[in-house]
Amino acid sequence: MDIIRIIVAILLPPLGVFLQEGLGKHFWINILLTLLGYLPGIVHALWIILKR
Repeated sequence: MDIIRIIVAILLPPLGVFLQEGLGKHFWINILLTLLGYLPGIVHALWIILKR
């Protein structure tokens, strides 16, 4: 399942964080980072998924 989350995090970072954490603070932080720049959103999403 982690491979699917990683692929989703690369394509749509907020969705990857949502699948891992739900609608918590990390999801909203990732929305903001993705709006500010796509790459920071990807890095944050991968960090959230891989830190587990």
